[in-house]
Amino acid sequence: MPASRIRYARLPTERSNPRSRALDRMTPREIAALMNREDRRAVLAVGRAQPQIAAAVEMIVAALRDGGRLVFVGAGTSGRLGVLEAAECPPTFGTPGRLVQAIIAGGRGAVFRSREGAEDDVAAARRAVRARVRRGDVVVGISASGVTPFVSAALTAARRRGAKTVLVACNAEGAFRQRRTTHVRVVPATGAEVLAGSTRLKAGTATKLVLNTLTTASMTGLGRVYGNRMVDLQPRSAKLRERALRLVADLAGVSRSRARATLKASRGRVRVAIVMARSGLNATEASRALGDAGGSLRVALQKFRRK
Repeated sequence: MPASRIRYARLPTERSNPRSRALDRMTPREIAALMNREDRRAVLAVGRAQPQIAAAVEMIVAALRDGGRLVFVGAGTSGRLGVLEAAECPPTFGTPGRLVQAIIAGGRGAVFRSREGAEDDVAAARRAVRARVRRGDVVVGISASGVTPFVSAALTAARRRGAKTVLVACNAEGAFRQRRTTHVRVVPATGAEVLAGSTRLKAGTATKLVLNTLTTASMTGLGRVYGNRMVDLQPRSAKLRERALRLVADLAGVSRSRARATLKASRGRVRVAIVMARSGLNATEASRALGDAGGSLRVALQKFRRK
């Protein structure tokens, strides 16, 4: 929908919150208490969207298993949240850099400096999708209002290219308008903000919770998690090297010295090291065992379960 036709005053995310009408006369303690109460509303709103979140996860897992990618698209705060989520996937889940991507209105510079007018640039959205999205991908549009022109144009273009589409929005009416361009709509209806129109608040909190769940549940479904452990982390700092060492020792049931030697032999690949330590295979054989198991550490280890 063109920006000129959007009735912004009617959007729940633009309305004045009656519970904060005296915000400028509140003490810091009162503001902190008010914002905490409002943030609880964001958490509850996400809880009500669980069925739609689960549907989106199932779609993402199927696409990634079939060679597709996950692409977040947004403007302003929503775009930055998409960038953050994409950036966290490689160190957390060991994903290749191109598997989870993000497109933000205004380009890379908009991550650090606000470019508000970029959210209306539908031509830029179409160009970005043509350059980055292909059939079989999943594009997650992120828009607090549900009617951001950049996001709407990106979703339309993505669906035309054969990608699956998801909308994460905090406005049910706006999300409904996207029903023809989206396969799944996740709508935590957070209502009016403490500071009217500042969707970096409750809407941003709810959106972050949804994106956290989408990536964590999807990567778990792809076997990149064992129990509740990050077995695909990239041990590139002292903290992560220590965590990798504990993972191999704990999950393979070996000493720290054995875990350290196995990690070195696996070139820091935690899943491979765990299979090596549990089975006695070398790195090549352990990698092959994981491949035969579809990348799932749990499936691979079942062959080497101790009696």
